[in-house]
Amino acid sequence: MMAKSKSTTGTESGGKKASAIALPVLHPDLISSIVGGSHPHPHATLGQHPHENGYIIRAVRPLASSVTAIRADGERIPLDHVADGLWQGFAQGDGQAYRLETAYANGPDWTADDPYRFVPSVGDLDLYLWGQGRHEQLWQVFGAHYRPHEGVAGTSFSVWAPHAKAARVIGDFNRWNGAAHSMRRLDDNGVWELFIPGLDPGNTYKFELQTAAGQWVQRADPMARYTETPPATASVIGKTEYQWGDAGWLQKRGTRDPHNSPMSIYEMHLGSWRPGLGYRDAADQLIDYIHELGFTHVEFMPLAEHPFGGSWGYQVTGYYAPTSRFGHPDDLRYLIDRLHQADIAVIMDWVPAHFPKDEWALANFDGQPLYEHTDPRRGEQPDWGTLVFNFGDSQVRNFLVANALYWLEEFHIDGLRVDAVASMLYLDYSRKDGEWEPNELGGRENLEAISFLQEVNATAYKRNPGVVMIAEESTSWAGVTKPTSQSGLGFGLKWNMGWMHDTLQYMQEDPMYRSHHHNDITFSFLYAFSENFLLPISHDEVVHGKGSLLAKMPGDQWQKLANVRAYLSFMWAHPGKQLLFMGQEFGQPSEWSEERGLDWWILDQPVHQGLSRLVGALNRVYRAEGALWQQDNTPSGFEWLEAGDSAHNVVSFLRWSSDGQPIAILQNFSGNPVGPYRAGLPFAGIWDELLNTDATEYGGSGVGNFGAVTATDTPWAGRPASAELTLPPLAGLWLKLRR
Repeated sequence: MMAKSKSTTGTESGGKKASAIALPVLHPDLISSIVGGSHPHPHATLGQHPHENGYIIRAVRPLASSVTAIRADGERIPLDHVADGLWQGFAQGDGQAYRLETAYANGPDWTADDPYRFVPSVGDLDLYLWGQGRHEQLWQVFGAHYRPHEGVAGTSFSVWAPHAKAARVIGDFNRWNGAAHSMRRLDDNGVWELFIPGLDPGNTYKFELQTAAGQWVQRADPMARYTETPPATASVIGKTEYQWGDAGWLQKRGTRDPHNSPMSIYEMHLGSWRPGLGYRDAADQLIDYIHELGFTHVEFMPLAEHPFGGSWGYQVTGYYAPTSRFGHPDDLRYLIDRLHQADIAVIMDWVPAHFPKDEWALANFDGQPLYEHTDPRRGEQPDWGTLVFNFGDSQVRNFLVANALYWLEEFHIDGLRVDAVASMLYLDYSRKDGEWEPNELGGRENLEAISFLQEVNATAYKRNPGVVMIAEESTSWAGVTKPTSQSGLGFGLKWNMGWMHDTLQYMQEDPMYRSHHHNDITFSFLYAFSENFLLPISHDEVVHGKGSLLAKMPGDQWQKLANVRAYLSFMWAHPGKQLLFMGQEFGQPSEWSEERGLDWWILDQPVHQGLSRLVGALNRVYRAEGALWQQDNTPSGFEWLEAGDSAHNVVSFLRWSSDGQPIAILQNFSGNPVGPYRAGLPFAGIWDELLNTDATEYGGSGVGNFGAVTATDTPWAGRPASAELTLPPLAGLWLKLRR
């Protein structure tokens, strides 16, 4: 039925009756959309609006028997029922803050602030920056924020949904019925907003969006900073109360160049490291363990929220929410803070390349492609059954750039390892002919993704001195670690996948046949300084039937462990940073699975304890000797002693510190001792054994040189001095000139 014009009686301050005021007639369709929560501008009708010499107050209260507005000065304004649960009344004089008192026939009265009397909680500058795709602290605006607004405690909500016809907030606080909490559209970019007074942290919520086709869909908040624990999918209103204690760490970090500092990384999957530990529980145990092993960094596989544990975190649905599997976001802050205070840096895997197709998350967010590219030739990743971000859209880029900054700035992460960069760089990545479209220049490079990577790297380094951006990039793309000012991608480090592939292939050969594969162990030195490299033995190498690092090695149990010791000493001596996946530090026998913990029981065996002690020794010597890291990224830090001794399976080289101090590295990959073996050296004198991986304390056979060798002024292999020594079997020998 038509809503009739009403005469409403107000009350003057002196208690005298005001003259009757005729209020505007509202069209039935407007009433229907307002009451049903499907109007894109509900605040234009609801709330408080000037009219003649006063204000109209309107509210939606279905099934109410009476509704009264109680103004800040105590005046009570009874509202009349218009139709279908819409109420309105008139208040003379100036506009004031007010609360609504609602009575129900079969329930208690309810008094609360009116969500529709508040100005927008998103400012014009925020909308402008978002429209430009340049809002670098987006997380402070979008999502759900519990904070005062116009002096009233509550939660502000905002979401980007440009294709939606209407938007509502639903949650446990309104029994998942959003009719009374419809949002207003603020701009042409499709930002929707609503402040709900009195709504506290801990409540769950989602956004309910009406698509262009008229269908209502429910979506988790893309900017949620806290979520329910999977498999539950709702977002949670969160609030951080954490007080950081790592100011000294951050100050020191800001003065340090991470690309030319010691970096040995312990990569870990938190859920299967020691199952059952949350963020807080893990802190003490992890710190003690990392100190025992001597690693400089911990790298967590993705900790952003993800629905399927078997994805290891690489299919993200909550880019701004630490997974709730291990506790509250403040618990993660506690873990990182404790690591920093223990002088341990933190890296986290970050996945901007693709996201899953879960219908409650980012996919077809507002009823059609939004975060993903609209063309499936660019918008889908066939290998993983996922969707690819639309890197050419300024708002999508902003979402991702701000996300990287969010982890660096809100969680004090010291670096991001960017996953699957190769899949972003190439339009034809894992696609057959006809399944991809060339770029505007006719090439296969994804120009938008390249620009995005340059933007995120440049912005991260600009805003956060001392952090490191690391690319997991598996091709020969040039300039991955070249500055963006020189048209590079701007990463600080690149995973050296070629080194990993070649050297593991070499190590899997029986020592009897390694002489025929000598190029595999030496080839990486030809390009070692073409990028700033990190050498990874990552989780990818110990899953999916590949077996553990120990299981890859040939020979009996002793030989397998000796091969691992020799390989790790070669890895730590090679130019570049190091990364080792958990379990390999003590010779985990079985292939890793996220469904169970590591084979900690194997540490009952002395030989596995020995391998663990070796890793600790490698890290301690590495950190103490600048020759092993000061010139990782320049040819002047490396020099061959002997590259071509394939007959003995021996590789030897020098690493130089920036002040000219050398360390000699001799690696014997044969199954027998080699000696007496004459090696050329740059200086005569006593060279101490910094490390011998065949020492009995590491589980070796004890072959060596009694702790030192003496080099004489006997030229050898182009060197002015040389020494005769014994190379232990399947072992690395590190020598340092005694000063």
